[in-house]
Amino acid sequence: MERILFLTHTDSSGVLPKATLEVLGAASELARDLGGAPLVVGLVGGELQAAADSIAGCGAESFLAVSGDEFSVSRYATDAAAAEALVRKSEATLVIVPATSRFSRTMPGLAQRVDGRIDTHVTALHAEAGAPQVERWYYRQRMVARLSREVRPWFVLIDSGVFPAIDGVAGSASLEKLAVEPPATRTQVVGEQAATAEAQTIRPDAPLLFVAGAGWTKRQADGQTHLPEAEQLILDFLGKSQASLGSSKSLVDQSGEGEAVLSFMSHMNQVGQTGSTPRHPKGLATCCHGEEPHVVGWRFIKERRAVNLDPGCGWAQGKADVLYVADAFQVMRKVNELLRS
Repeated sequence: MERILFLTHTDSSGVLPKATLEVLGAASELARDLGGAPLVVGLVGGELQAAADSIAGCGAESFLAVSGDEFSVSRYATDAAAAEALVRKSEATLVIVPATSRFSRTMPGLAQRVDGRIDTHVTALHAEAGAPQVERWYYRQRMVARLSREVRPWFVLIDSGVFPAIDGVAGSASLEKLAVEPPATRTQVVGEQAATAEAQTIRPDAPLLFVAGAGWTKRQADGQTHLPEAEQLILDFLGKSQASLGSSKSLVDQSGEGEAVLSFMSHMNQVGQTGSTPRHPKGLATCCHGEEPHVVGWRFIKERRAVNLDPGCGWAQGKADVLYVADAFQVMRKVNELLRS
């Protein structure tokens, strides 16, 4: 029988990341589908009792922890040492991990340490004939495959936003702490410096994805471009709604073609065929005309809306749930006015 280890960490404030609650629910369900496979929770961080209590009712048979000041910050050497101790102590055959930035860089090396195998960007878990299987996408999110492996331990990193967060599982957890000697390190974390809320435009956990297309920088009805106004409208909306900002490829490519661009836009914002495939509950596309990039980039957006002057746009026809045939400048002026009030 499989033995499952759900492995995660706390953030700098000692709280479990949102992705943890999503993937934990999937791990609990898989354990049940595998005929009641044992589920162990492994935690890494500073002070972990409160975090363990918040998920005490998830159905795990035990809670293991590696805690201390050395393990409270993101550092490859200490994270790998802590996670290795948890994997070996749990004797897990299947290690399920939320794909946070902290553990995404740690798990591949750990899989090598324990002579295991790893699959990343997993979007579904299944139990088939008593054996676990995973799903993930290939070829720029055009093809989906279901995989199984014989090698154990098998590490599975699951993307955020694909499972509902588990709820109502708080309680009192009995935490078994493992004594792990921190490895020698050459780095010291003295603090974190993050972008201000106004400067930050990529927000993976935002409820809304706002995508801007090249139409924002083109000549408008009066024959003139209105780039400063476009920047102000978009930034005002992002600031008030706390949405995440995406971009079409044609818009971010304009910087290399010597054309005027939105100053806060970069290739990091690009979604679609050659960009990212974000997962948000809702999405709003403005001034976008491409079909294939949006089909791929918006595959996992649950509710898709678009603002476009062309009712026959290839993106809007059959790809958007709701199409507003209107001028994006006028629409966003009105939206920002409503948000201000």
